[in-house]
Amino acid sequence: MATKNTFMRFPGGRAKAFTLSYDDGVEQDVRLMSIFDKYGLKCTFNLNSGSFAEEGTVFEPGNVHRHLTKAATLATYSGGNHEVALHTHNHPHLECLTSSEVVYQVMKDREVLEEMFGRPIRGLAYPYGTHNDAVVDALRACGVVYARTVVSTESFDMPKDWLRLPATCHHKNPRLMELGEKFLDMQLRDGAHAPKLFYLWGHSYEFEQNDNWDLIDKFCAMISGKDDIWYATNMEIFEYTEAYNRLVWALDSKYVYNPTSFTIWFAHAGKQYVINPGEQIKVD
Repeated sequence: MATKNTFMRFPGGRAKAFTLSYDDGVEQDVRLMSIFDKYGLKCTFNLNSGSFAEEGTVFEPGNVHRHLTKAATLATYSGGNHEVALHTHNHPHLECLTSSEVVYQVMKDREVLEEMFGRPIRGLAYPYGTHNDAVVDALRACGVVYARTVVSTESFDMPKDWLRLPATCHHKNPRLMELGEKFLDMQLRDGAHAPKLFYLWGHSYEFEQNDNWDLIDKFCAMISGKDDIWYATNMEIFEYTEAYNRLVWALDSKYVYNPTSFTIWFAHAGKQYVINPGEQIKVD
């Protein structure tokens, strides 16, 4: 087995990762996505398949929560570097539903979105962030592998429970820029530290509501383009972490085998290693 001196590293040997998660599938996501694309960032967009606006919908003046139509949703989130994830079909408080109703909300969302985008969709953000153990069990039965809450830790620790996934903070956190600077200043190159993750979440309509699009642009400019950070979607980070956890170690930790399809980096006793799919290597 791996020793306490063994730590996962992200692709390229990086010790830090950054990801974003934005909810509801609203018009403002188009502008937000353009900002993320400008800075080379990857976001997970959580969509409600039962909330698409009807074609030709005219919204009341001042309504900032303007859902995209189905056609606009497909056009907006197809292709590119971003992930589409679940947000349930109708955005209910899941903990108030029966288990069968929770299953319907999740599976209906999967059915519609998977048909639209032509790929498996296994991530989710809880509507309102609320859940209980029964909801978590239902999500697991539906094939959901991670589910984001609205808990903000203001820390950069890797998740311990992917179906109760916290974030570092919401973009309205008054310490957003301070936390970003703290994350950037972390030096983890010696291989003796656990990997770190900055996870930011929110709703794009809030930038229109609060007239502060400059906030997210300024933050993205600061956090982006760093050689020691892996910029990835929620699912990319989950799948890579799962692959790392599947490494097979000899009892004395001198040999390790990679049974996955991922190339995996790790630090062991202060030294960095990379192991290719299907490869076994000796660890000093």
